[in-house]
Amino acid sequence: MTGHNNDATAAAQVGTPPSRALVVVNRRARNGGASLDGPLAVLAAGGLEVVCHVPGESENPSDVIRAHAADGCDRVIVGGGDGTLSAAAPAIVETGLPLGILPLGTATDLARSRGIPADVARAAAVIAAGHLRAIDLGSVNDRLFFNVASIGFSAALPREITTSAKRRWGTVGYAIAAIRLLRRIRPFTAWIDHDGGTAVTRGIQVSVGNGRNYGGGMTVDSQARLDDGVFHVYSLETDRWWRLLALVPHLRAGTQGRWPDVGTWRTTACTLRTRRPMRINADGEIASATPAHFRVIPGAVRVFVPRPSPAS
Repeated sequence: MTGHNNDATAAAQVGTPPSRALVVVNRRARNGGASLDGPLAVLAAGGLEVVCHVPGESENPSDVIRAHAADGCDRVIVGGGDGTLSAAAPAIVETGLPLGILPLGTATDLARSRGIPADVARAAAVIAAGHLRAIDLGSVNDRLFFNVASIGFSAALPREITTSAKRRWGTVGYAIAAIRLLRRIRPFTAWIDHDGGTAVTRGIQVSVGNGRNYGGGMTVDSQARLDDGVFHVYSLETDRWWRLLALVPHLRAGTQGRWPDVGTWRTTACTLRTRRPMRINADGEIASATPAHFRVIPGAVRVFVPRPSPAS
């Protein structure tokens, strides 16, 4: 890991070539059309040789990363939202390349969880500084995710909001769609097998959190960390809209587990079953369906993050 922290100046002193950074940009992300001249200049000033690639409609970010890793790129920088990062995760794990994040999506929860600035030039400066930290990944039916995978309300929400609404309203668009959805969603029964037992829950959502944040600023658990090696699981066990509205501040703070309407568990692996197959939303994208097996992959990815202050 130490070699990845050396900057290009130090590399030049020992006669090695500068680091080559592959920048993969999702232009369809909410802010994907913004100019990248500023962040690319910051990366270049930091001594990085930058190779920029914009995947086409039929290209998968993981395929792009695999191809450029073979060409000598030694780090990958993904510009997009959490869905773009999840799509890149398989190749990041396979190649072992450290990950830099340029937050260009509607909900940039992975960046938020790691303290990466929303301003892309400042995010690029974090990457150029070269401080790495390992984080966990979640897997649901062998599909990788960084933040949260859910069934019920969260899985239905993406179908309520269009791409144009995302671009226009951002996270406010999610709130508008959520209010519409709350009026008609119905509770379901789920069985959660974990640690030798089974929990039975009936409500409108079950969420399995690997990271801390999801849904544009909601918090899985106030104690959740991307490197704590466990899932933080919770279920919303009510369909009363006024109860859910009262829960919103706690969902944002990650203190919803204090409410009697919410069940919570911590585990490293679990299986989620329902009476009929239900879609699973992982990092904002429909990823699979129940029955679903979840497992934590500790320390799976190294991410460029802000250097901690002496006080922390």
